[in-house]
Amino acid sequence: MAKTTYRFRDTVAAYDKLMRDIEAGRFVPVYLLMGEEGYFIDRIAERIAATAIDESARDFNQLTVYGKDSDVGQVINLCRQLPMMGTRQLIVVKEAQQLRSIDKLSLYTQQPTPTTILVVCHKEKNVDKRSAFFKGCAAHGAVLESVRPRDYEIAAWLQQFIAQKGFSIDSKALSMLMEHLGTDISKIENELRKLTVSLPEGTRRITDADIEANIGISKDFNNFELCKAVVERDLGRALLIADHFARNPKENPLLLTITALFAQFKELFIVNYLSWSARHRGRPFPSDEELTRLLHKSSTYFIRDIKQHAANWNNRKVFNVLGLLREYDAKSKGLESGGMSDGELLRELLLKIFY
Repeated sequence: MAKTTYRFRDTVAAYDKLMRDIEAGRFVPVYLLMGEEGYFIDRIAERIAATAIDESARDFNQLTVYGKDSDVGQVINLCRQLPMMGTRQLIVVKEAQQLRSIDKLSLYTQQPTPTTILVVCHKEKNVDKRSAFFKGCAAHGAVLESVRPRDYEIAAWLQQFIAQKGFSIDSKALSMLMEHLGTDISKIENELRKLTVSLPEGTRRITDADIEANIGISKDFNNFELCKAVVERDLGRALLIADHFARNPKENPLLLTITALFAQFKELFIVNYLSWSARHRGRPFPSDEELTRLLHKSSTYFIRDIKQHAANWNNRKVFNVLGLLREYDAKSKGLESGGMSDGELLRELLLKIFY
């Protein structure tokens, strides 16, 4: 049987289902929350802690222990105890990846106590899915495998997350956020929380001006604007942005700029190749919906500009640019850079792209 790949979207779906069950009071005896992305693990553990035990009984029936300071026997003994007040108790094991011989918890998870909710927060990596511990959790409780998003997956999640908060976001503002914060979901949530609190009352649409004012990202000098200037062949604008980057190198690492440019020209290459295939091989050119999927975009909104820019850059030129970007990627890492600064390298790269 082929091995199935667990993806970020699977994590989001599982997370949403667990949250609905928790909000409805449908608890299970064991929760195994594991994986590299800590955000979903923390949010579920926090929600269980806030709702599973009545506030009046939490001092008696709710306990948090840490893997580094505990052992399996202690955790099992705590789980086997009966609640002192109320109908159940909650035991949360944080940093469970540091719990020695965690597989021995199978002695409990294969036959958990009905009056105990055990939450195991196992960050940084998964437990062995072949182990009796994992199988016991899956059979008698719930397992969340928390996968980190890839670059192309974060936009759709971020739009949905913002919508759930009652807001919408402009495409440029979205690109600025992703460029500045990457795929660190905890950081994204923290910045958005501060942003939405700072917005004027009644504001429901987040713009690039809001991002600049409240998160400190320039709406005029960023990789989104640089990529736009390059594909639109606006050398003056591109060099102006490059000069700003040179004066603020810590906020604008050359490697991230090259990565953004490479992603943009890769999209142009794909669209041009599909267009060539349609003309010379009789293959139908993909619809905007198909292109959205192929290019890993969050909506068809971005496709119009990509097709327009692709028409202005034939694939011979695009291929040359991709070669330059590979060359300067190596130089940005110190290989044959001639001692040039990042600002000097970026300026030289842009001049080669244009000329």
